[in-house]
Amino acid sequence: MSDAFAGQVAVVTGASRGIGREIARALGQEGVRIVVNYAHQQAAAEAVVAQLQEAGTEAMAIRADVSQPGEASALIHAATERFGRLDILVNNAGITRDGLLLRMKDEDWYDVLHTDLSSAFFCLRAAARPMIRQRYGRVINVASVAGVMGNAGQTNYAAAKAGMIGLTKAAARELADRGITVNAVAPGFIETEMTEELTPEQRERAASQIPVRALGKVSDVARAVVFLADPQQAYVTGQVLHVDGGLAM
Repeated sequence: MSDAFAGQVAVVTGASRGIGREIARALGQEGVRIVVNYAHQQAAAEAVVAQLQEAGTEAMAIRADVSQPGEASALIHAATERFGRLDILVNNAGITRDGLLLRMKDEDWYDVLHTDLSSAFFCLRAAARPMIRQRYGRVINVASVAGVMGNAGQTNYAAAKAGMIGLTKAAARELADRGITVNAVAPGFIETEMTEELTPEQRERAASQIPVRALGKVSDVARAVVFLADPQQAYVTGQVLHVDGGLAM
């Protein structure tokens, strides 16, 4: 546990599983009080909270569909009401609705854009207010290598994640003189529940594209987030930290 994070509060969206869950754990290990946001998986979110509490971390779960502006604002308000402050916002909520461009349904386009990109804007807009009052904050957006390189069959997801990178840079310029940094991490192929569905052949094919010849772990992404959330990283803002084994070089 680091004294640097003592007393801080973080909201992690989409924290009931995968990368978001590991980010919540990693920040909790640093002594940060955690708000575990979820939209549908209440039992999984409560399990994350229980694990955090068992490890000595103060934590709570809050349901909110952050793709809706009112619910995103309510999430931030509830967090600040409970803990009295907000120091770290991790915009991790996201979905995929893969499909080829010519076959992609309108709803699959809109659902991914709203969940993956609009949610980050809504949460950041709401969180900026208490952070500005504090003249301190750390915002980390979980983008993707797909937003940098593109990916066939993921025009919606790649567009959303590319938009998140643009959001990161623009917000970083707006908020820099208020003591708030805004950065992004761009994971590549990471071992999550979704990659468990890949066949051995698909996993081997994915790994062969990566210079380090291996898929990453959720802990790799979480450690990058902790680095960017560190109070001592006041001079790092508007950056995209690739956690991809060299894939996007």
